[in-house]
Amino acid sequence: MSYFIAAISNGGGAPEQAYRKMQEAGACPERPFAEMFKFEVPSLTVGTLDTLMNLSDELVKTDAVVESIVRKVEKTAVEFLGKKSNELSIGGVPSARYIQQFAWDYAKYPNRRPLKELVSLITGGVSAIDEELKQLSGAYTEKVTTMQDAQRRKMGNLLVCDLNDVLTEEVMKDIQVYDTEYLKTLFIAIPKGLDKFETSIYKLGSKLVGYGGPDWSRDPSRLGEPISFGSQIDRHQKRGTPVVPGSLQKVKEDSESILYAITILKGQYEAGYYEGDEFMPGNKVDFVEAFEKICRDKRYVVRDFKYDPTQASKSSQALEQLQVEVDGMRSGLMRWCKTHFGEVFVAWMHIKVIRVFVESVLRYGLPVDFTAVLYKSKPGKESQLTNALDKHLSTEEKQEDLDEEGDDYHDFVLLKFEP
Repeated sequence: MSYFIAAISNGGGAPEQAYRKMQEAGACPERPFAEMFKFEVPSLTVGTLDTLMNLSDELVKTDAVVESIVRKVEKTAVEFLGKKSNELSIGGVPSARYIQQFAWDYAKYPNRRPLKELVSLITGGVSAIDEELKQLSGAYTEKVTTMQDAQRRKMGNLLVCDLNDVLTEEVMKDIQVYDTEYLKTLFIAIPKGLDKFETSIYKLGSKLVGYGGPDWSRDPSRLGEPISFGSQIDRHQKRGTPVVPGSLQKVKEDSESILYAITILKGQYEAGYYEGDEFMPGNKVDFVEAFEKICRDKRYVVRDFKYDPTQASKSSQALEQLQVEVDGMRSGLMRWCKTHFGEVFVAWMHIKVIRVFVESVLRYGLPVDFTAVLYKSKPGKESQLTNALDKHLSTEEKQEDLDEEGDDYHDFVLLKFEP
């Protein structure tokens, strides 16, 4: 559905004459291309010519920006309301009726304020609504993503599911789990089809741990000699894996994956030493992070999981709570769209009225003396309507110029829009 706002100079005559002329141009039995409605353009503050010319250029961009925000609110509402998007209204009035019965809101937008201030007032309110929509939509999207991740973990295989939901006390009763100063049990999920995992796991990370250094238990007589400790000893001359021999346990399997528990050394302390008179303190080497990286390279999934039997029902409760929160945010966003659609739509129409006023003053001069109407084009009649308006509302001497200018120029003010 297309609307056209047209304005022509009264030429010193009565507004009724201009009204009849525009009616005969495109909304009469001979040219039934549209319905026509009276369109109120208030008496606004004119200001200077330079101000009007600058504002004319800015209003085209402002109109497009405000319309884009109207579309954002409308699109968001459609996503949430579906077929009920026709419930969007302006103060309880459908948008089509509001346009056709448009009246300037003097209380909200005082017509005696300078035009630039008036435009800033309108765009400021619309920008605030746009920013609020971004924040609300972002928060809702983030919450939905969190809920979908939780659902995926709950319904997925052992590679992704929440292990608290599947590792019951019955499953874990025979599984040894360590988390001490020296040992840590990791849960590793693998896709079915990976061959020789149960044997290759004991060779994984075979260069992580240093088992070298002086063997004082076999030759205690050399204990403390300068060449037998400190930086002069290669503690990594013998290397091995941190996996504790015989610690692999098969925990659970499903149709796609298998979950194992494996115990590894947490880390290794490298002793300090003296460099001359200065003591170089020792440090602890962490094996867990390095071992997990090697697992990922092998397509083994190390699950970030700490067994706690009390968590079995909490994940389900958390998912239910997420669903409640998503539903609440969805309802709130629906109400927000219904409320604020009217505000941005009203702002958009007021911007269009200001555009008509500015363009009319620049085209027809002072004193302000023009009449504006609204055309509601009939389906498929838009081009016929504009051609008829060009023919009957243009002055004779300008008709040839119109043919040369093309479709974008008219010898009168004409704004087209689709609500």
